[in-house]
Amino acid sequence: MSFAKTFSAQTVGLGAKIIDVEIDLSKGLNAFTIVGLPDKGVEEAKDRVSASIKNSGFDSPKSKNQKVVVSLAPADIKKEGPAFDVAISLAYLLASEDIKFDSKKKLFLGELSLDGNLRKINGVLPIIAEAKSRGFNEVYLPKDNAVEAALVSDISIYGAENLKEIIEHLNIKPKNKSETNPSQIKNQFDGARKISVQPQTEIIFENEEMLIDMSEIKGQETAKRGLEIAAAGGHNIAMYGPPGTGKTMLAKAFNYILPPLSFDEILEITSIHSIAGTLKNNIITKPPIRSPHHTASYVSIVGGGGTPKPGEVTLAHGGVLFLDEFPEFDRKVIETLREPLEEGEISISRAKGTHTFPANFILIAAMNPCPCGNFGSKTKECICKPQDLLRYQRKISGPIIDRIDMWVEVSQINYEKLGEKESDKKETPEIKERIIKARKIQKERFEKAKRKIKTNSEMEAKDIGKIAKLNEKAKEILNTSAKKLDLSARAYHRIIKLARTIADLDNSEEIKTPHILEALQYRPKRSY
Repeated sequence: MSFAKTFSAQTVGLGAKIIDVEIDLSKGLNAFTIVGLPDKGVEEAKDRVSASIKNSGFDSPKSKNQKVVVSLAPADIKKEGPAFDVAISLAYLLASEDIKFDSKKKLFLGELSLDGNLRKINGVLPIIAEAKSRGFNEVYLPKDNAVEAALVSDISIYGAENLKEIIEHLNIKPKNKSETNPSQIKNQFDGARKISVQPQTEIIFENEEMLIDMSEIKGQETAKRGLEIAAAGGHNIAMYGPPGTGKTMLAKAFNYILPPLSFDEILEITSIHSIAGTLKNNIITKPPIRSPHHTASYVSIVGGGGTPKPGEVTLAHGGVLFLDEFPEFDRKVIETLREPLEEGEISISRAKGTHTFPANFILIAAMNPCPCGNFGSKTKECICKPQDLLRYQRKISGPIIDRIDMWVEVSQINYEKLGEKESDKKETPEIKERIIKARKIQKERFEKAKRKIKTNSEMEAKDIGKIAKLNEKAKEILNTSAKKLDLSARAYHRIIKLARTIADLDNSEEIKTPHILEALQYRPKRSY
C-alpha cells in the first residue's frame, strides 16, 4: 500500500485554483473517503472512479480490502463538480502501483462515465491559463475541450477519448510482469491529440451569415442612426414606441454592425462563457448578445448563488444586453444595472467573500410608452388609467435614465412604406465599415493619451477636457442647453462623450456645434 499525488483544478469566480489530489491506501475494511470540502458531485466521484477503473482493465478499488482516503487540497476551498475524476483515478492507480509515471508538471481534468469515457467539463480556459502561470507543462482533458484549451499558447494540451488512452500514454510500467525492458514499450496515445495553437492569426473567422440586414427594416432612419452611434462609441440606447414598429428587429440587426473582437477579447469572453457553461462552440469570435425574458430573476440577471456564478450582465460582457419590455422587468433588477452601466463591472458579496465580475456591455432597452402601447399616438387611443401610467413610468428611475446615453423614438411606419419593393443593396456592411473606422480613431486617440480604454463611453470626467476637444461655440451651446434642460453632471458628461462619437463618425478632430446639437436630441423628452 502506498501514497500518490496528482494535480487537478477548478474555477473560483472567473479565475481558477490548482487542486492537489492526494491518495493514501492502507489495510483495513473496504472504505473510500473523499475529504477537503467536497460537494455532492465530488462525493459521487468514488462510484464513477471505481467503475471507470474497472472498465479500463484494472482492479476496482471496491474489490479490495483496503481503506482509500482522497484528500483535495487546499482544504478550505469548497470543491465542486466532476472535473477531479481523472486525477483521482490516476492517483489511485499510482498508489496501488498498477501504473507508473511522473505526475509533476502534469494537470488532469475531466468527468468520467462508468465505462471510462471522458465527458466535457466547464471552465477549461481559465484553468489552462492558471496552469501555465503555475509552471505546468502538460494538461490532459476531454477531447471535446481540447480546442478551447489550446487557445492558451506555450503549454501542451492532450485531448483524450477515455481514461485508458491517458494511461497508455503515461504508463511506463508494463502490465506484463515478465517484460524486462520497459524502455522498448511503444507508448501510444491512440485517439488522443496533442494540440498547439499559434498566435491570433491562426484563428479562422468564418464569414457570418447576416440574418437581418438594416435594409430589411423599413423607415426608422433615426433609430438606425442612433444604433450606429451606439455601436461606434459603446453607448447605451433605449428605443421607445408603439408595439410592432420594429424595436426588436432593430436590436437583432444591431449585433451585425458591431466591430469584430480582438484576440484578447476572444480569450476573455470565451473564458466567461466556459465557466458559465454557455459555450456552444469551442471559441466565441463574435460579440455576444444576451436577451433575457422580462420575467428573469434577479440572480439570473446579476449573478450569484451559493458559489457566485456569472449572470446575464457578465455573459453580455464585450457585447450586447438586450432588455425587451424594459419597464416590465422587476424594479430590483432594473436598479441593479446602475453599477455595471457606470463602472463596467458588478460586485457580488457573500459571507465567504466578494466576487467582482466584468460587465462592460452595450445596453439596448426596448419599451412601449405605456402598458397598452398607445400613449402619445395620433391614431389610437390610450386606454391606460392614470395610476397605471404613473406606475409604469416610475419603474425606470432617474439614475437609470441618466445612465442611458440615447433615447430614440421608433414611431409608426406608413403602410405605403412597408409595401415598398425590397432593395438588393445591403446597409449593414456600409454601417459596419463606418463604425470600424470610428473605433480605430478612438483607439489611436486613447493610445496617444496613454489611457487603457477602448470606446468614448468609457471616458471619465478627467478625460473630457484633455481628450474630447470641444470647441468654444459648441461648449457655449451645451452650457446653455444644460441650464434649460436642468441636466445632471453625469448627463452633461455623457452628452459630450456622445458628441465625441458623432464627431468621430464625421471624421472631425474636434466636437462642433452640429455634433452637440445631435447629441442633445437623444436626451429623453419626458420621464419614463
